Amino acid sequence: MNSLLNSWHPRLVALATAAQGMDGAHDTNHLHRVWRNASLLLDDYPEADALVVLAGCYLHDLVNLPKNDPERHLASRKAALLASRQLAELDFPPNKLSAVAHAIESHSFSAGIRPETIEAKIVQDADRLDALGAVGLARLFYTAGRMGTALAHADDPMALHRDLDEKAYALDHIDTKLATLPGKMQTAAGRRLAENRLNELIAFRDNFIAEWAASPAAP
Repeated sequence: MNSLLNSWHPRLVALATAAQGMDGAHDTNHLHRVWRNASLLLDDYPEADALVVLAGCYLHDLVNLPKNDPERHLASRKAALLASRQLAELDFPPNKLSAVAHAIESHSFSAGIRPETIEAKIVQDADRLDALGAVGLARLFYTAGRMGTALAHADDPMALHRDLDEKAYALDHIDTKLATLPGKMQTAAGRRLAENRLNELIAFRDNFIAEWAASPAAP
């Protein structure tokens, strides 16, 4: 299997790179990190087809629409269709195409498609792990900056007296979405890693709020 992975890895990277846009939160480095996360999870699930996981990791963002695009929820389905067509042209094992397509279409948070195979569960967990921890934090604020979102509410960053609004305030995204990810992980291994990375985000949020709310110095 290792030789098969080594053979397909550069071809999958090339396919993904050719489709790259200008989104630094979903660039080739993101795909490499997702595959690295998946490799960690594969250690706990040797029954999973690693080639399917590899293809799912590198092609899951083949069609990547902005978070505020009205068709954002359709991006993973479009990516799955495009990946299936391009893989078939490269003579990817035909008996694995449907498994790759399912892993791609079910990875998306917004699509709401339940992963039914261990390969799809690993790809989804691996992708969501990259939304947590130090890199996940950087991606959060990078994306917020591209969308013109404020860092935090001026007077109530913890949302003690208002509703959370991640579209208006980047910091709210930690509580509205990221804090929910460990409980939504599909694998036990993914959940353990997610909980550790979420702790980093919570510590950052608390430090951020302490600085954000600091009283101005006396004149």
